[in-house]
Amino acid sequence: MNPITGKRENKAELLEHEFDWEDRGACKDSESSTTTNVSPSRGDWYAREGTETDDLQHLQYSGVHSSWVRKIETAIRNSCEYYFRTQHSDGYWWAELESNVTITAEYVMLLRILDLKNPAAERSMVRYLLNKQMPNGAWGLYYGDGGNLSTTIEAYFALKLAGEDPESDALRRARQFILDHGSIESARVFTKIWLALFGQYPWDKVPSMPVELVLLPPHFYFNIYEFSSWARGTVVPLSIVLAIRPRYPLPEEAGVRELYVSDSSGTCRRFQSCTHKLFYLFDRIAKAFERNPIRSLRNRAVQEAETWILEHQEESGDWGGIQPPMVYSILALYYLGYPLDHEVIRKGLKALEDFCIEDEEGLRMQSCVSPVWDTALTCLALLDAGIPTDHPAVQKAARWLMEKQVTTGGDWQVKNCCPPGGWAFEFINTQYPDVDDSAVVLSTLNRFNPDRCDGLTCVKERGMEWCLSMQSLCGGWAAFDKDNNMVILNRIPFADQEAMVDYPTADVTGRVIEAMGYFGYDRSHPRAQRAIQFLLDLQEPDGAWWGRWGVNYIYGTWSVLKGLISIGEAPESPCIRKAVRWLKDHQNPDGGWGETCDSYENPELRGQGPSTPSQTAWAIMSLLACGEEKSPEVYRGIQYLVRTQQADGTWEELYFTGTGFPKHFYIRYHNYRNCFPLMALGQYRQKLQAEASFLR
Repeated sequence: MNPITGKRENKAELLEHEFDWEDRGACKDSESSTTTNVSPSRGDWYAREGTETDDLQHLQYSGVHSSWVRKIETAIRNSCEYYFRTQHSDGYWWAELESNVTITAEYVMLLRILDLKNPAAERSMVRYLLNKQMPNGAWGLYYGDGGNLSTTIEAYFALKLAGEDPESDALRRARQFILDHGSIESARVFTKIWLALFGQYPWDKVPSMPVELVLLPPHFYFNIYEFSSWARGTVVPLSIVLAIRPRYPLPEEAGVRELYVSDSSGTCRRFQSCTHKLFYLFDRIAKAFERNPIRSLRNRAVQEAETWILEHQEESGDWGGIQPPMVYSILALYYLGYPLDHEVIRKGLKALEDFCIEDEEGLRMQSCVSPVWDTALTCLALLDAGIPTDHPAVQKAARWLMEKQVTTGGDWQVKNCCPPGGWAFEFINTQYPDVDDSAVVLSTLNRFNPDRCDGLTCVKERGMEWCLSMQSLCGGWAAFDKDNNMVILNRIPFADQEAMVDYPTADVTGRVIEAMGYFGYDRSHPRAQRAIQFLLDLQEPDGAWWGRWGVNYIYGTWSVLKGLISIGEAPESPCIRKAVRWLKDHQNPDGGWGETCDSYENPELRGQGPSTPSQTAWAIMSLLACGEEKSPEVYRGIQYLVRTQQADGTWEELYFTGTGFPKHFYIRYHNYRNCFPLMALGQYRQKLQAEASFLR
């Protein structure tokens, strides 16, 4: 199913009162017929002479139905109508989750290993890969990236497997980029594993991950439950593959020997820090064990890992709701002898197929799908925009969200005995509900009247109890587990993406205390006190907060400020004023805000980058929460959003503003560019209405 083109069965029309400005200021007709993607002149923006601040105050306090108010009303109306058009009949919204091309390249490789031939699909994936190649021959991690070595190697190999001529211009340019940037020897571990599966990289040079780890009990100091949920779901099946060390036969001309800078293929990276050197020594010891395992122990471990995989498959065929566990689980079972028509394999392949999207660019696979996240954020945006809670669109969305509450157990229960009650990111992921989604869903559902929504009170209470129970000892919240903070695991040779643990973060913690505030908790609550101290300890000297799940300091700062204000922190407190000053200091000349993914590699770039609708909205909402609605920075930010909106009510955003793994994996949420600007416009409009109502 293409998530972009979902339609509602009956399009709900906007009610007149939904966009009333006071009693007489509603934009009930198309008085201004110009489309909002046309940049107006300065004279169009101002209703009278004076400074920006004076003009803004005049508009706020006069109650005049000005051109400025009409522009805001029109932008909100157009955005809401877009969402009404694109809501799925079941009540959810679901937009594309775009990442880098390795996800699609690995799908090409998987289908080749399984000997599943689909020439039309393969040609479409080739078209997609070629469309994403940059002029320098590389493929990047995100829009604006100069190119990434591992991504380029995987795309090159997939294209060659699909029959592309190695002497074609595309592959020649890619090959040159690879050789100029360190070749295969410098690639990431997962790239080397994929090459090893085809005999293009020696298994002995792949970092170890002994399958015997699954035998260590949860109470043992180190066990698989000290890994993050995403690492655990990947490591368990992959450890079977590493134990088997399979090799798909390829003719020599189909290989990638040309991507080595010398004949010493498989040179292993030498780590420089003492910790890395120590783990490298452990890796060598583990390799010696792998060459001469205790057979009875190895067989028992493989059986245990196999059972774990089978027990963790969802009814829909997914494993963990993300591509890596799904792909490696299928491979592990295939190498254990499961036939392709076995129900487990068949369902797994169908789940991968459901992750695919095909359009004029070609066929591509998403790393994940995000309907719960998209629906909760979109519903919040519509409510912020003034859509009443009895409107059919948001009513249907709320019911759908209630039905998606996870009421069964999962891996999180290893360290938490609380009854289940969270929400997952995807359509189905009962093993791994996450705190971030749950907090946003709870914030959304809290807007609805429980007297008009059967079962809502029970759903909310159960969800909040689960969220609170996931607080770690340090006072913060992580995404999927509590107290999953053995960060030294990020130093093992296998963990070159530094994503082996799920430690508490500022952005998730901010989201939880924001929801707590909506539920009536205040800063005096013991859990809130610990969370606030956790956040204060993480604040940067310049006032910003680092963002784990969004790019980057703008996202983190927004998440924390919204949470602190909601839980009762005073807007004039020093930590908040410092953050406000940081945001104001990083506004771009065009009125927007932007931050590049490079800020993860180079923190000096924090808060810097081309303006984007989503990051601008985060900054505006931060300032609005802190009482800065009258500031010229907010005014110019709103101008930016109104000016850049397109005629169909959407915004354009090429840059990646979502984060999977900092420095290594980024996401372009196609819903972000639309839902967050609508939130910001709606919240700004609420502030103006409140001022006008007060003065009346």
